Amino acid sequence: MQYSREVEAMVCVKQGCNHGPAPIPEEGKWVKSREIKDISGLTHGVGWCAPQQGACKLTLNVKGGIIEEALIETLGCSGMTHSAAMASEILPGKTLLEALNTDLVCDAINTAMRELFLQIAYGRTQSAFSEGGLTIGAGLEDLGKGLRSQIGTMYGSLLKGPRYLEMAEGYVMKIALDENDEICGYQFCHLGKMMEAIKKGTDPKEAYEKNVGTYGRFDNAAKYLDPRHQ
Repeated sequence: MQYSREVEAMVCVKQGCNHGPAPIPEEGKWVKSREIKDISGLTHGVGWCAPQQGACKLTLNVKGGIIEEALIETLGCSGMTHSAAMASEILPGKTLLEALNTDLVCDAINTAMRELFLQIAYGRTQSAFSEGGLTIGAGLEDLGKGLRSQIGTMYGSLLKGPRYLEMAEGYVMKIALDENDEICGYQFCHLGKMMEAIKKGTDPKEAYEKNVGTYGRFDNAAKYLDPRHQ
């Protein structure tokens, strides 16, 4: 250790009380975290890339400083999906510090990792007050049936008005309009459930028909539109 002459010439003064770091809530306990292995918790965070053309929602389940589970959901950038595939292989098994300094290629995923680190290091996780934390696999609970991300996709223009394209329930096939040409409901297909049924041997046509539903005053609408072509 090297010291400057100014420091070496200083008179030594004894430090006062030092109680260490303030405790943070972790999985139902108050923990004074001094090392990475002292950190546990499940939490979510969102990141964005430099041109802000895409975003990533990252979910990590950390036990004893080690990432045991990672869920990476991306939106708006095709290249980001490939980076997410790589991140799903890279992140589990790494310490939080390793993950923070790992090149995940995509800026959005890197930014999400940074945001999660701050939450976890300051005891702001979703499981901060959950005794024992959440089981490995809890990260998948954010996904809908058939393990598909819940996505909302809407479009609107001043000239032609709004178009609902995808709701939490699924792919929107028709929007219903009332007598004032205002949206009063929609018809959707739950793609996750449909694909699960097809994989289990259900005829594709039957699987499709069984997973079509409606929302709102769809049945009593004045007219119906295909939001992608009308």
